[in-house]
Amino acid sequence: MRTILNFRIRAALWLWLAILPTIAYAREARLEVIALPSRALKHNVLQDPDVRPVPIFLPAQATNGARLPVVYYLPGYGNSADKFVANSNVWLKFTQKIADEITPLVLVICDGKTRWGGSQYLNSSAQGNYEDFVCAEIVRAVEHKFPAPAHGIRRIVSGHSSGGFGALRLGSDRQKLFDAVIALSPDSDFANSHLPLVKIKSVAELPLADVKKIAAGKLPVPKDGDITYALGLSAAYAPRGFFHRGEFEWLYDAQGNFRERVWQRWLDNDPLTLVQKNPAAFGAHQLIYLEGAAQDQFGANVGARKIYECLQMRSARCTFYEPPGHHSDHVRERLQRGLEWVFNRPLTNIQ
Repeated sequence: MRTILNFRIRAALWLWLAILPTIAYAREARLEVIALPSRALKHNVLQDPDVRPVPIFLPAQATNGARLPVVYYLPGYGNSADKFVANSNVWLKFTQKIADEITPLVLVICDGKTRWGGSQYLNSSAQGNYEDFVCAEIVRAVEHKFPAPAHGIRRIVSGHSSGGFGALRLGSDRQKLFDAVIALSPDSDFANSHLPLVKIKSVAELPLADVKKIAAGKLPVPKDGDITYALGLSAAYAPRGFFHRGEFEWLYDAQGNFRERVWQRWLDNDPLTLVQKNPAAFGAHQLIYLEGAAQDQFGANVGARKIYECLQMRSARCTFYEPPGHHSDHVRERLQRGLEWVFNRPLTNIQ
């Protein structure tokens, strides 16, 4: 009887030891925030902060010496790293879930917020060098503490909406840096997504003189979200150049006429245009996950599908998925599905 009892005690002990690591993982997922002084953003013309928080979400498996893939996540327009810190419990659970069900990885949030709301993660003399901030400074600072693997999938650039645009642009511009791109409802196909915005009456009728005063800080940033968004996109897509820092070309002249030449500058920044015109827009080694919600009110799913169709014709390593829902529905679940595809795991159905 004692032998049987001892066996049961030992069996219970071994079972407890077997599940203990899983419990520990759930408890030990953690957040570290780097306060990163940026040379790329120092003295930026919008006087936006040049010291930015960089939240780093780490699963319990991120022990000393572990070299885990790093996901650099670009939030959408108007979002910021501070919001992720404020909502850290949700993102810690997400990071640990990905670690336990797909693969352990490091999730880094990149802050691209500006006076207008967002930078599109581009270098621009009208706002600051946000591509350099992400690809040089954030990557260097993060991987000094948490080195990425030397081989395989090392770094993934991902994002939603404007962040999805940024993921496509940075993934294309920095092909050696990023092994995979996850673009969720990315800004693209500007003729269908951005043109309706700039044709809105409040945007089209904003006097050019007021645009210049707002850009120079002589008038406050408008409370009208459509106008502010159009100003921010103009600063990203149509800066006037180094000798006119802080200035950008507006889509309407002083008489209110639409300027096709300036609109072409917007189109030249469209990820769809870049893929159509440049056969080498992405590297043969890169994995490209494109996605857009079926009821996306901004038509981001249409642009993502067109990019996929173009890349697919070149036998690129890409896929496209159209989950149900609207533009900003279930973003974490959609990011999870993208990670499942990148790491070749069974795919989750998004409800």
